[in-house]
Amino acid sequence: MANRFGEILLSTGKVSVQQLEEALAIQKEQGGRLGSILVKLGHLDDIDLVDLLSQHFGVPSIDLNEMEVDDSVLKIIPPDIARKYTILPVSKAGATVTLAMIDPTNVFAMDDVKFMTGYKVEPVVASETAIRAAIDRYYGSTHSIELKKVMEDLSEDPIDSDLEVLDDEEDMDLAELEEESEQAPVVKLVNIILTDAIKRDASDIHIEPYEKEYRVRYRVDGILYEVMHPPIRLKEAITSRIKIMAKLDIAEKRLPQDGRIKIKTKVKGKVKDLDLRVSVLPTIFGEKIVMRLLDKDNLMLDMTRLGFEPESLRLFEQAILKPYGMVLVTGPTGSGKTNTLYSALSRINQPEVNIMTAEDPVEFNLPGINQVQMKEQIGLNFAAALRSFLRQDPNIVLVGEIRDFETAEVGIKAAMTGHLVLSTLHTNDAPSSISRLMNMGVEPFLVATSVHMIVAQRLVRRVCSFCKEPIEVPPAGLINVGFSEEEVGQLTLFRGKGCERCSGTGYKGRVGLYEVMEVGDEIRELVLAGGSAFEVRQKAVENGMTSLRQSGMQKIRDGVTTVEEVVRETVA
Repeated sequence: MANRFGEILLSTGKVSVQQLEEALAIQKEQGGRLGSILVKLGHLDDIDLVDLLSQHFGVPSIDLNEMEVDDSVLKIIPPDIARKYTILPVSKAGATVTLAMIDPTNVFAMDDVKFMTGYKVEPVVASETAIRAAIDRYYGSTHSIELKKVMEDLSEDPIDSDLEVLDDEEDMDLAELEEESEQAPVVKLVNIILTDAIKRDASDIHIEPYEKEYRVRYRVDGILYEVMHPPIRLKEAITSRIKIMAKLDIAEKRLPQDGRIKIKTKVKGKVKDLDLRVSVLPTIFGEKIVMRLLDKDNLMLDMTRLGFEPESLRLFEQAILKPYGMVLVTGPTGSGKTNTLYSALSRINQPEVNIMTAEDPVEFNLPGINQVQMKEQIGLNFAAALRSFLRQDPNIVLVGEIRDFETAEVGIKAAMTGHLVLSTLHTNDAPSSISRLMNMGVEPFLVATSVHMIVAQRLVRRVCSFCKEPIEVPPAGLINVGFSEEEVGQLTLFRGKGCERCSGTGYKGRVGLYEVMEVGDEIRELVLAGGSAFEVRQKAVENGMTSLRQSGMQKIRDGVTTVEEVVRETVA
């Protein structure tokens, strides 16, 4: 914009080449707007600047010094918003408010005003100097108030021990958002959705438009629950508000978009930093938004608490403590694979080892581990990252997911050349992962020699410990699950009756079911001979592998979960 505006300035003869170059040099060094700098230098007056801006943007100009704004118009926009965007409401007609702006292309400012006030916005151009002077004249000067407040704060607490240096990505403080929400219904509604999800320990928020309704659902402990139906007329406003918070393009409604929101909040007296991964997807009735809440406090890095049976945990630890080879964790999306891998890295993270990870996205930051975020659009994919890692003298490499032959090939070669490689696959169980790798094009002998262990996992809901009570289950149902007739009579089963702590569901929290398959000599021979996934499973069970269903049955015996949960997530 600066270049085009500079060309307009030169073409009118209002500014010389030398004056323009002087202003551009100051702009490069100190920032600011080119027109305002020229006015400060005395090379251009305010009236000429406004006329040029009007010509540049194709929007009418206004002289704020020659008009008086009515009080009822000023009340439309709060002082902090006027100062934040350097805008001033100058008139209203019906459902339209006319805004004096420095930059009429600032869609963030116009959309915020639309959402907060319900008015349509008609922009006009005024100079920065005139708008700032008018804001001070109508809303009151802020300089003396701010200076007094700073002096009072310093006298009360000269050393701020809680001073926090934030990164250049602006943190959104929920307390501030809640204050702001009193003036804006849509902002308030979005804040309620976020704060309520955090309080309920939701992992995902789904905001979904349909033909005649608009609904919000939370995923709590793996299950989606409907929580509210906002008015359908607020659909566009809510979508745009979330897009602004996630720094996405509010004008783009045809393509999927991904972004991030950072939130700092206080829950149960404890300050928490939360990341929200935002995904926007166009549907036939509008844009569906899914936000995943990433809470470091929910990351469980103690492997003994994940849900492994004692023998399975011993085998898994044995595999990740080997100096080389590949360990795969498989399961559907949302089955806790990332948590298991992070726990494994935490267990083997020592100052004497170099650990590198390629992730998409990097969900949690782990101290002492070099984590790399994938960027497909510039060619940084798992295979490219893995190749670079091998030139970085690693001991242990984590690849977020093996999606294709290229990644699988590089990973397997790394496992065969003295590196421990951890990764994930999307398969139903541990034995079928071997077939999946071979279907990608990896030779059977490479799979057999490089893969040391495959872990399949699922997550099931825990029975709420606050409302847990024993129940009777028909013996036939338990026998169908896999229990023997002898065992059925001795079992005591539990279920939560529902309480305030578990929101009446009877469940609180989740636990993992694990199927740990060690790739020993017998399974290697079977793979080399071209054995099917079914044959590999039979051999693994013969060798003592605990299946997902058996892991679930053990959780039922221990009173940790229910028959319904195990049947929902596993097959016999």
